[in-house]
Amino acid sequence: MPHFAKKTHLSRRTLLRGAGAAMALPLLDAMIPAFAKAPEELTTPRRMIAVNVDLGFLPEEFFPKRAGKDYEPSPYLKVLGDFRDDYTVFSGVSHPEVDGGHQADVSFLTGAPHPTSAGFKNTISLDQFAAQHIGHLTRFPTLNLRVGPGAGSLAYTADGVRLPSEMRPSAVFRELFVQGSPDEIEAQVRNLREGRSLMDAFADQIKTLEGKVSGADKRRLEQYFSSVREVEQRLRMNEEWERRPKPEVDVQPPKDVLDPGKLVDRTRNMYDLARLALETDSTRLVTILVTQGFNPKVDLPGVDLPHHALTHQSQKKDSREQLTTIEEAQMGELARLLGGLRSANEDGETLLDRTMVMQGSNLGHAGKHDNRNLPVLLAGGGFRHGQHLAFHRTHNEPLANLYVSMLQRLGIEADRFASGTKTINGLEAV
Repeated sequence: MPHFAKKTHLSRRTLLRGAGAAMALPLLDAMIPAFAKAPEELTTPRRMIAVNVDLGFLPEEFFPKRAGKDYEPSPYLKVLGDFRDDYTVFSGVSHPEVDGGHQADVSFLTGAPHPTSAGFKNTISLDQFAAQHIGHLTRFPTLNLRVGPGAGSLAYTADGVRLPSEMRPSAVFRELFVQGSPDEIEAQVRNLREGRSLMDAFADQIKTLEGKVSGADKRRLEQYFSSVREVEQRLRMNEEWERRPKPEVDVQPPKDVLDPGKLVDRTRNMYDLARLALETDSTRLVTILVTQGFNPKVDLPGVDLPHHALTHQSQKKDSREQLTTIEEAQMGELARLLGGLRSANEDGETLLDRTMVMQGSNLGHAGKHDNRNLPVLLAGGGFRHGQHLAFHRTHNEPLANLYVSMLQRLGIEADRFASGTKTINGLEAV
């Protein structure tokens, strides 16, 4: 007797739709036709998050002393202890001829030399180069985010023009999940402010959908919807604080801006939104600039001096302790992001298996404004990890060689990018 497949098939582009809102779904088993060869958009999706922490990390706290797979984790890498086999840490890497101290952040994903020189013109960034090849596969070719004030961004076009980045989590959430007429959008935003989840608008559709999918897909949907609710609750909490009256003083009030001292909370919000954007396949390319250039005092216990100032006083015991408190908290948020990606399943693999997460900095030592020996690690993405790849501390390996490896892992036929002329030695795909 012939066998007929009875598997329910959902379109990869299935959306939940409500008044003024639409929400993409994570990749479910039910979206892959039974016994069918997957079309282009169903082939294994590869993704990338590129993070630049612009004040860097204390080198002696970040870099391991030994190279290879049996290295002893440094104090900061111990924060990533649960992910030892999920990342590779690099030392002795930088962009040749990229100088300028703090201003080198504009070249972090481009590798364009001498960013502070007269007549400097930037070049295309890693994410935008990748978007030329795979950006058409998702609603948003790239998602460019910023933790911190200012107008900085990691994304630059082929003409070297800076693309805007978004620092308001509510705006990112609205962009990802809320659509419709202006009136409908405002109505849905009011619902969020009043504590009504987007899930409420989709309740009937969710119930119908759960009746069509397998137990594994149901668990995946529950996990995803829980993540969305958690982000909603945090955004509402942040907004409530912004709207609460503050003590009255006899001075002109400044412009109402997000508190730059809330570094950890704001980083967590953006990392969570980046994960949701990838999980819904709204985009496959995310950049995040974590900028502390405005020198806020980070709101953490024991920290009472401004962040930037601490980097220049790290030789003092008290300042060093405060700085390590901040930087360990930042590593903790990276660990949380990796954990969220690893706990999300997609077609039999984790989201971390399919997502490269690169965290680095344009500064090798913030206190010295040094742009050499950058602190860089790469997690996930289907590479063989669990190692410290140590290159020459004087004659650095071009960081862009890592970018070539990342482009190829995204499925892009590239043998060079910026100063990178090959893939980086020692990093292999599984």
